Amino acid sequence: MTLDLAPDELLSTTRSVRKRLDLDRPVPPELIRESLEVALQAPTGSNAQGWHWMVVTDPELRAGIGGYYARAFDAYRNSPLYAGRAGTDHTEERKAVQERVTSSAEYLAEVMGRVPVHVIACITAGEELPGGNQAGLWGSLLPAAWSFQIAARARGLGSAWTTLHLRYEKEISELLGIPSDVRQGVLLPTAYFTGETFRPAKREPLDRVLHLDRW
Repeated sequence: MTLDLAPDELLSTTRSVRKRLDLDRPVPPELIRESLEVALQAPTGSNAQGWHWMVVTDPELRAGIGGYYARAFDAYRNSPLYAGRAGTDHTEERKAVQERVTSSAEYLAEVMGRVPVHVIACITAGEELPGGNQAGLWGSLLPAAWSFQIAARARGLGSAWTTLHLRYEKEISELLGIPSDVRQGVLLPTAYFTGETFRPAKREPLDRVLHLDRW
């Protein structure tokens, strides 16, 4: 069974869920499989389908990933790029939004190892990433990862998009036995969510980022 959501509502209310992930409710494996089956319909360059999907449910492995994630988040928190450092050009409304995002991100860093399912989207890329523009490589993986999130949302599951773990990509690959020529693209901690009050996020107006014919 899937939620009764029109396409536009499903697309505009699939949010990164952090504080509302249910850490105690088991997730049926078939829901993850169904969501991944949908994800495999995403576009992939030259129809190469070089993606791989690590689904981690073992408590010890999840705890191991959670430990690396916490270390990566700590480094991020002390960097100039930290979302919690409000820009001087931000409005009060934007600052309030960033504070909420920061609070939920900090929470996820604390509980990552307890999230019932970790889905890691990977792609065969060779021992070294290609130089120059890598749009073709990641464009053959990341749309499928987003499709997984949408399909999971339709099945009552929440997920969060994060790449902070990639600071320890090599260590996590060794933990999970991922071959050296397969690279991780995104980590999607997945669980049932609490409450059904998702709505479209506050975004900058389209006309601020829309360019017709010329920049």
